[in-house]
Amino acid sequence: MSRARIVLWLSPTLRPALSLCRARFMEGQNQGPPDAAAMENGTKPDGEERLPGFQETTITEGAARIVFPSANEVFYNPVQEFNRDLTCAVITEFARIQLAAKGIQIKVPGEKDVQKVIVDLSEPKEDKAELKEGANLALEDQPRTAAVGEICEEGLRVLEGLAASGLRSIRFAREVPGLRSVVANDTSARAVDLMRRNVQLNKVAHLVQPSQADARMLMYQHQKASERFDVIDLDPYGSPASFLDAAVQAVSEGGLLCVTCTDMAVLAGNSGETCYSKYGAMALKSRACHEMALRTVLHSLDLRANCYQRFVVPLLSVSADFYVRVFVRVFTGQAKVKASASKQALVFQCVGCGAFHLQRLGKASAASGGRLKFSAACGPPVAPECEHCGQRHQLGGPMWAEPLHNLEFVGRVLEAVSANPGRFHTAERIRGVLSVITEELPDVPLYYTLDQLSSTIHCNTPSLLQLRSALLHAGFRVSLSHACKNAVKTDAPSSALWDIMRCWEKECPVKRERLSESSPAFRILSVEPRLQANFTIRDDANPSSRQRGLKRFQANPEANWGPRPRARPGGKAAGESVEERRRLLQNKRKELVEDPAERAAWLKTFPCKRFKEGTCQQGDQCRYSHSAPSPKATAEATPTDCPEAPSQNPAEPGAATGPGIE
Repeated sequence: MSRARIVLWLSPTLRPALSLCRARFMEGQNQGPPDAAAMENGTKPDGEERLPGFQETTITEGAARIVFPSANEVFYNPVQEFNRDLTCAVITEFARIQLAAKGIQIKVPGEKDVQKVIVDLSEPKEDKAELKEGANLALEDQPRTAAVGEICEEGLRVLEGLAASGLRSIRFAREVPGLRSVVANDTSARAVDLMRRNVQLNKVAHLVQPSQADARMLMYQHQKASERFDVIDLDPYGSPASFLDAAVQAVSEGGLLCVTCTDMAVLAGNSGETCYSKYGAMALKSRACHEMALRTVLHSLDLRANCYQRFVVPLLSVSADFYVRVFVRVFTGQAKVKASASKQALVFQCVGCGAFHLQRLGKASAASGGRLKFSAACGPPVAPECEHCGQRHQLGGPMWAEPLHNLEFVGRVLEAVSANPGRFHTAERIRGVLSVITEELPDVPLYYTLDQLSSTIHCNTPSLLQLRSALLHAGFRVSLSHACKNAVKTDAPSSALWDIMRCWEKECPVKRERLSESSPAFRILSVEPRLQANFTIRDDANPSSRQRGLKRFQANPEANWGPRPRARPGGKAAGESVEERRRLLQNKRKELVEDPAERAAWLKTFPCKRFKEGTCQQGDQCRYSHSAPSPKATAEATPTDCPEAPSQNPAEPGAATGPGIE
């Protein structure tokens, strides 16, 4: 082959590479020489020039200030501020406990320094030399302190596995004292570049170390006891199931593991088989689905930890907004792991009246010498048919059946937040939620709801105070639940609860002739109550958090609030097209236009997909628009009754489908 032919053959192949090299060369010329200090810290200089037309948003949350692309809203969700504030409060108290054992006292901005009031005024003034010597000894006896923003050599090593813009890690560095280092990791190169810029912007490069790696591989590489992290925070898009196995191995002995789950549709029972594949438990559709979601996540964490002779101890478990958040400590101990089976339980739930019963997987009994003997539990606790309504039972679980919280630790966090309310923007809500948690019955799993009990027998709903008073008059304990506003958590058996509802129905009678003889309501009301309920309001029926008017349950904070959409390939977000798509698809299945003329005009607002493909044969008679859509209305929304709309094409093979960014 001649030289000219070789050059002509290589030119089409090398042209893209030459263009790329030329562009990179010009980019390097425009940027100028890099800053040596910035290169050492792994960050870019603050004076970095952005491309023309590049728009970005700067937000301030807590003590942190971050920058992220305006077109990508998945980098920041303001609704999650409560999650981040609560995490900072929990890690602060955890650091206080851990460092106190080493003789180190932490200093939190806004808190009163109790060490300043330790003064003995009863000493007589004798010799100045003796006073000077005593002062020197007092200085030596003072405990070491750890302040915010400073490196504590004996402090906590923190890992944020999915850091996105680095907001959470930066807040840790600027708000939580007693830290040795914070590793902010993400698998996305764009996210890590943004993270480095935000770290430099907040001047925390000495504490926060950006990292680009797969979170699982990074945690697997830190399984050695000397390399483990004291705190691991996982807040992924959707389910954290794929990260849990690595997390329980990479956290230190007695370390803190913080996990967020936003896949509430799975955990709440919409897809039981999917829940089993991710968490090893069957979720049930019930009014107590949010607490069952918390217990399912704790079961999954303990199950994975047991594989490595480790077990979990919950400190705080919260169901809020569209997610659940758990804080657990991880310990090692073969003897304690044997008790894990007795901490899990199956749930038998009636499909008719909703009554539930728990069946422990294992049994722990006392043996000679103060030892515990573990054996299989006996069951089931129910008959094939419900004793109240005659319906069948559904089987769910296993789930965590032990307490969800460490009330002593929750009390410490609540006291610290109450004493320093200006530290967090959501301090009022944190106080309300933690106050309700301290009032919950710790040894009573799951709960009923007022509307569930009344709708089952088709009667008027009693007030919360009336039902609570009736349970207290009957000698049972009762409490609220932070997971549901109308929750009734009680140790009363289901038979006593339905007796109370039968007594209430006698005061507000139901028309029996309208009830089917096979319905749960008819069968429940056909039995006379053996317990005579007293609905007189008691003073202790109104919980303290309700009397004080605390902000216990959050109202919708903003329009279209909730989890952000999954990140698109290349980090692009829908921008304004998201709002346009929501507007077009809003109530498209519920509010159909009845007038033919209005319906025809409404259908003309949707583009014809077959016209785009060049296969529409209807011409002007087509019910959909053949005009080119405006750039603003790029969302391809098609009504459900469209007879000529083809099915959507599957995703391209090269499209990225990895986890989204917070």
